[in-house]
Formats: sequence, structure tokens, C-alpha cells
Amino acid sequence: MSAFTDLHARCAALGTRLFTVTRLDEDKALFARVFTSHPKEYPVSGTKPMERDGWYDTTIAGRRTFVANTPPEFARYFFDHALIVSLGLGSCINVPVVDDDRVLGTVNILAEAGHFTPEKLAAYEALVAAATPALATELR
Repeated sequence: MSAFTDLHARCAALGTRLFTVTRLDEDKALFARVFTSHPKEYPVSGTKPMERDGWYDTTIAGRRTFVANTPPEFARYFFDHALIVSLGLGSCINVPVVDDDRVLGTVNILAEAGHFTPEKLAAYEALVAAATPALATELR
């Protein structure tokens, strides 16, 4: 079982409905999806340009989890916000995977609106932190 599959299962037990992992290539200013729970809507071949916006400031530069508990909170940053909402999803977190002070990628977890209470957020962040050594190996 890969680190991605294992972490997805652990997050699903907390209520995750969509789970992806992206690798960051800062030289190309590009995120590439390397794992997905929804291959039809979000195939592994998908890429996204790295925008230097508020999401970037929080997640990449700040190395902190981006939290949006309603669609308006993420719509301004995600070009695919309509697809996200059409899947019945209304909240997300993006947890940076940091190794040696370098962001290698993000773990992207989505659920219904209001899902990420402080307690659930702490639980998800603890899962990602515990998995970070294995995630870093797969993202390098």
C-alpha cells in the first residue's frame, strides 16, 4: 500500500469525500496530481499552474494549511470551484507536505460545507504530519 493510499483511507474514516495529492514543481510553477480518489473528475494526469495569490501565501510560502469551509472561501482560488460544488462538496483543506523546509506538494481533502471544525482540522493535520516522511519519499 502506498503512502497516498494509506493516508486516503485514514482521512476517509474522518469523513473525507474527495482526496488528492499534488506534487509541486517550483521551477515550472506547476502542480501535478499524483494521487486521486476521483480519477474521472480529477485524473492523475491533471496539472494546475502555481498562482502567487492568497492561497499560495498561506500554503506554500507560509507552510500552513489552507482552510475553506464554504464554497465562497475557495471559489476565488480554485478555477474548478463549480465542479467541486457539483460533486456536493463545500469545504476543503490543503495541507503542505514540507521536507527540509521545502514544500514538496499538498494533500487536498474535501468534504461537505462546514466539515473542518477545529477538532477535525487538528485530526487531519496530525494524520498528514505522521505520514510526512513516507509522503516526502513518494513526492521527491
